[in-house]
Amino acid sequence: MPQKLRLKPASAASIPVHAVAAAGWQDFLRRHPDAAPFAAASGFSAGPGAHWPAPDAQGRLAALVLGAPDASDPFLAGRLSALAPAGRYRLGEGFADPALAALGFLLGAYRFDRYRATKAPEVALEAPLGVDVAAIERIAAAVAFGRDLINTPANDMGPTALAAAARGLAEKHKARLRVTTGASLEKNFPLVHAVGKGAAQAPRLVDMRWGTRGPAIALVGKGVCFDTGGLDIKPESAMALMKKDMGGAAAALAAADMIMGARLPVRLRVIVPIVENSISGEAFRPGDVYRSRKGLTVEIGNTDAEGRLILADALALADEESPDLLVDFATLTGAARVALGPDLPPFFTDDEDLAAEIARIGAEIADPVWRLPLWSPYAAGLKGKIADLNNIAGSPFAGAIVAALFLKRFVTRTKAWAHFDIYGWNPASRPGRPEGGEVQAARLVYALVEQRARKAAHMGARKARKDGR
Repeated sequence: MPQKLRLKPASAASIPVHAVAAAGWQDFLRRHPDAAPFAAASGFSAGPGAHWPAPDAQGRLAALVLGAPDASDPFLAGRLSALAPAGRYRLGEGFADPALAALGFLLGAYRFDRYRATKAPEVALEAPLGVDVAAIERIAAAVAFGRDLINTPANDMGPTALAAAARGLAEKHKARLRVTTGASLEKNFPLVHAVGKGAAQAPRLVDMRWGTRGPAIALVGKGVCFDTGGLDIKPESAMALMKKDMGGAAAALAAADMIMGARLPVRLRVIVPIVENSISGEAFRPGDVYRSRKGLTVEIGNTDAEGRLILADALALADEESPDLLVDFATLTGAARVALGPDLPPFFTDDEDLAAEIARIGAEIADPVWRLPLWSPYAAGLKGKIADLNNIAGSPFAGAIVAALFLKRFVTRTKAWAHFDIYGWNPASRPGRPEGGEVQAARLVYALVEQRARKAAHMGARKARKDGR
């Protein structure tokens, strides 16, 4: 991991960083009376987004104060790398969750510099007392890995490169990997083959396995390296960010990196269908009909609804082993963005316990999501005229729900399934969330799997003790 994404050990020379809301500014000054004259002279009042380098009597930097909203952003320390002078800092007052604050600092220190060298002040943060430094650094490294995949343009992150990145991850963690490529997909993964066959780089399906004990966990990620829309071509404005259409694959691989890096006691399977949705004489067409891996026939109503097609085959493959938990990530619908915006991905599940668990964990670790319903009456719109299913509905309404209902047809054996319709991109920089690629819900799913693995291990140990008596 780059040095800039590491926390430092404690030292006597570090500078404290305080998070203070405007409502608590006067109380802060009463606790730090030496700062009051300088604060008055500067006119600082701890408004949201403001910061103040507080000097000592000799004019040296004595502390850095970050203005915070009343409900402080847990990633507020992520602002440090962009605004703090070079130096070594430590968390001071106002950070309710030191572990999240430290993670926010590392996430905010991320830079995508593959094509342009970036120079930033050498800003370091000391690890807060009592936090799991190794875990924080592992998570930050996995997020950076996923962000790099999304930020890399399609000329350098096509199907070949994305599959190579998955192979590199498998080698890092000694996982088993199988890649099915090109024409060999046509029999067993016909929808993946159909979507990707029009591109210069052949489609492929990555199937990674790791671990031999514990709950069976399957992660599936949509890997469309670039989406022109196919023959139903996108307009220019809708194509500009389509390098991020493999954001679901990046999120799945980032979550897998966290799970394997933590050595969680689970049987992990990661399935990533990888294509480029291009236009050529080989491209699939509106009106074509393909038989999916599951056996359902699918009529192509629109070639720009390709993500759900490749996910259908991947989900069917994962579902065949009846995993304890199956999660898919996909930059699937614009309707999800219209409903909830870029920062709050919707998720779908029929499992009430799983839904509550996801909502709780997302709030706890600042990886927010919001549940939308799998409203079954809308599934009627997916009925094909000459096939079992159409890949789009005849109505412009409820696009995210309809897409999730399409995917649901391919998950019938799994004990618990959740679908995340992510955006995969930060449109503007915020603390800990720089503008660019983002692996939304990856940290959430890692935490979910960690809790389920811990519970399963506890139940197993309890049963072993009971059987041993």
